[in-house]
Amino acid sequence: MKLIVQIPCLNEEATLPEVLRAIPRTIPGVDVVEVLVIDDGSTDRTGAVARAHGADHVVRFTQRKGLAYGFMAGLDACVRLGADVIVNTDADNQYPADAIPALIAPILRGEADMVIGDRGVGEVAHFSWAKQRLQMLGSWVVRKVSGTRVPDTTSGFRAMSREAALRINIVSEFTYTLESIIQAGKKKLAVTSVPIHAQETRPSRLFASTSEYVKRSAATILRIYAMYEPFKVFMILGGVLFSAGFVLGLRYAWFWWMGEIRGHLQSAILSVLLLILGFVTIQWGVMADLIASNRKLIEDVLYRVRKLELRPGSDDESHG
Repeated sequence: MKLIVQIPCLNEEATLPEVLRAIPRTIPGVDVVEVLVIDDGSTDRTGAVARAHGADHVVRFTQRKGLAYGFMAGLDACVRLGADVIVNTDADNQYPADAIPALIAPILRGEADMVIGDRGVGEVAHFSWAKQRLQMLGSWVVRKVSGTRVPDTTSGFRAMSREAALRINIVSEFTYTLESIIQAGKKKLAVTSVPIHAQETRPSRLFASTSEYVKRSAATILRIYAMYEPFKVFMILGGVLFSAGFVLGLRYAWFWWMGEIRGHLQSAILSVLLLILGFVTIQWGVMADLIASNRKLIEDVLYRVRKLELRPGSDDESHG
């Protein structure tokens, strides 16, 4: 049983040594523990510090590619290196390394494919009241969309089995946290969580403000949900448009029946437009559903290709 702990980094030379020292190298039920650092085009000495302080593998980008891309590159590298279990943690020392054994325990017992570290966002002292409520609301939305019961969907402290890593395909350029859970839920992977204690860290570099984070997270959730449930999304939208047009049409018909159609021609025109838009939107839903069926077939083929391609034995230490 081989565990690889992957750490995405961007200019983390100051905190990375402490994070690397804290990672346990002996864990019951695990034969080998290795560490992989993903250097996302850092302009400081992150890569050199990683090697000097015990990182077994370093994947380095020559320019910044973003957290989601780095996360996927790390998964691919870990699978290629023969990982049976993969743990993702941050380089800012936010997540407790001593919780790794508890984090991977459900996977070792065969009870889960993905395990999320639950920070208890509603009780985190260094989170503001507004941030606590936004995190809780966002996690509730993701639970409803994904069909999972994860209480802290934005936690980056998570473990995955090799099978789950092969199944996940992040398409967002913003973050992997929400999308990976939604994908796991839609692909019927077993997802659970374990409680952890998170430490206070510097402000996030992923977004400039809370409003930007909310906006981009909402767009990510909607986009991923539409990818996996396109017929439902377009049927709801088309149904709303069609119903509005139908109601306006009934209104116009009533006035026509009463002989009072003067001044209501606009309602008739708007009714026709809404009925047409609603019908066309429902047609888009049927087409999108067919495309989604093809996507599922393509994802299955991609899974098989990755399973063959990412076999243990070849380690890419750097990427362009």
